[in-house]
Amino acid sequence: MMKQEVGKAAAARVKSDSIVGLGTGSTTAYAIQYIGERLQSGDLKNIIGVTTSFQAEVLARKYNIPLSTLDVVDRIDIAIDGADEVDPQKNLIKGGGAAHTQEKIVDSLAEQFIVVVDGGKLVDKLGSTFLLPVEVIPKAVVPVMRKLEQLGGKPDLRMGVKKAGPVVTDQG
Repeated sequence: MMKQEVGKAAAARVKSDSIVGLGTGSTTAYAIQYIGERLQSGDLKNIIGVTTSFQAEVLARKYNIPLSTLDVVDRIDIAIDGADEVDPQKNLIKGGGAAHTQEKIVDSLAEQFIVVVDGGKLVDKLGSTFLLPVEVIPKAVVPVMRKLEQLGGKPDLRMGVKKAGPVVTDQG
């Protein structure tokens, strides 16, 4: 399936009067768009979105999806989020979009969690096409890298493409 079709199928699972976790990524962006279109057409009513990233918040506002925060809502009925890789056992690598912490919190609180990916994200073994992202606070970079090496990993500090220095997540 194409990204647009996957996003539309996920958006179709959202019911009126629900609190929706709105995830991060290119396929999830289509789900957010279609949720907005359903609201606009009247097919969907009275939902509240809780976003996992700055990117998702910008998109939700663009499509006029009412938003709230984890401080205010008492539940999340359904969360829709992307993944970087998915293996046959449905294990995931997530976090490549630098929104690890908020994604984990929102997705884990959801009654129902829908992962939206196209066929290009399906792999036989995790780590085949995408390195495992690890979120680290700045003062812990060196000790965490040492620990990862002790565990057999080959950590590499990911640098920002259009800025000087390392990638900074939505949590700083």
